[in-house]
Amino acid sequence: VIGQPGKSKRPKEPGENKIKPVNKKIKPKAPKMKERESADSSLKSQSILTQVMDKGRFQKLAATLSLSAGESIELRCKGSNVTWNYPSYLDTFKDSRLSIKQLDRYGQLILANSTAADTGEYSCWLQLCNGNKCRKDETKTGSTYIFFTDKEELFVPTPSYFEIVYLNPDKPAVIPCRVTTPSAKVTLHREFPAEEIETDGTDIIYDVKKGFVYQHPTSDHKGIVYCKAESQGAPQISIKYHLLYVEVPKGPPSATIAASSNRAEVSDSVHVICTVLGEPDVDVNFRWQYPGQESERPVIIQNFWRLINRGTGHTTRISKSVLLIEDFEAKDAGNYICIAQNLQGKTTVATTVELN
Repeated sequence: VIGQPGKSKRPKEPGENKIKPVNKKIKPKAPKMKERESADSSLKSQSILTQVMDKGRFQKLAATLSLSAGESIELRCKGSNVTWNYPSYLDTFKDSRLSIKQLDRYGQLILANSTAADTGEYSCWLQLCNGNKCRKDETKTGSTYIFFTDKEELFVPTPSYFEIVYLNPDKPAVIPCRVTTPSAKVTLHREFPAEEIETDGTDIIYDVKKGFVYQHPTSDHKGIVYCKAESQGAPQISIKYHLLYVEVPKGPPSATIAASSNRAEVSDSVHVICTVLGEPDVDVNFRWQYPGQESERPVIIQNFWRLINRGTGHTTRISKSVLLIEDFEAKDAGNYICIAQNLQGKTTVATTVELN
C-alpha cells in the first residue's frame, strides 16, 4: 500500500483508480492524460528529446543532466526537420567531436569525449517550412542543460583570461562564471577593495546555468570581480571580469558627420568622418554614398571603434567611418551621405564638399 498514496502522480496499476471514490467518474486512463496536460511546460517540451542509453534504451531528459567529463553522449530529437542548439564554442572551433545528422524520423546529436567546456544547454526543435520560409514549431521543442563535471575544472573554461561585462541600467547583467558541478558552492568577490560581494537573492542572485546576475545594475557595481568555487577539495578561482557601467539611450545610432574642409582645391586630400556614440556592446555598420560612386571613383574607407570613459563612471563606444579622397577633382564635389545602422534602426547624415 506504500505504492498507492493518495498524492501519487504516477498511477501505474488500474486498480488504483477503483479505490478512490472522488475519481469515480473519471475513466481509468484519464489521470494520465490530466497529468500530461497539467505538467510544467518545460517538462512537456522534453517529449521530443531523448538520450540514447546502453543496450538501445532511451531516456527522456529532465531540465538538467550531470555526466562526468570524458563521457560521450547521444541525443535524439523526434522529427524529420530538426534544428539543434548547443554551446556556441563547438561551432567556433569546428569541433570534430560533435556530429549532427538528420535521419528519416529523428535528428541525432553525438558528442564524443566530452570536456568541462561542453557544459551548457542542448536543445532542439522542429522546423515548419513553407517553400523557402521556415519557422520554429513552438509546440515541439526540447531542451536540457548538461553539466560535464570535472574536479580539476570547477568553472566552465573560457578562451580568455579576462572578460568585459557591460552594466546597463535598464537590463540585468550576468557575470558568466558557470560551474561544471551543480553542487559547488560559488561566491563572488571584488578585487579592490578585496571583499566578498553579498548575494542577497534579490538584487544579486546566483543562477547555476548563467552565473551571478545583477538584476538592477548601477555605477556602484563597476570594477573588477572574480568568482570562487568549492567542491570537495581546494577552492578554485575563475577568470577576472571587468564591469563597465554604461548609460547610453537605446535606439538607432546617434550619428554626426564632418568633412576636413567643405571647400577643396583640385588635387587636395579630403576626408569625411562619420561618428557614432553608443553602447559598448552594440555594433554599428556604415555605408556611404558619394558623388564619384557611380563612376567607381577610388576612395579609401576605414572603420574602427574604441571605448572611452566619460569621467562619470559611464563607458561609451565611439564608432567611426572615415572616407578619404586623394587628389580631389571636380567630379568629387557634392553630397557625402553616411548611413549608420544598428539593431534598433538606421540614421542618415550628410555634408557637402564643394570645389573652390
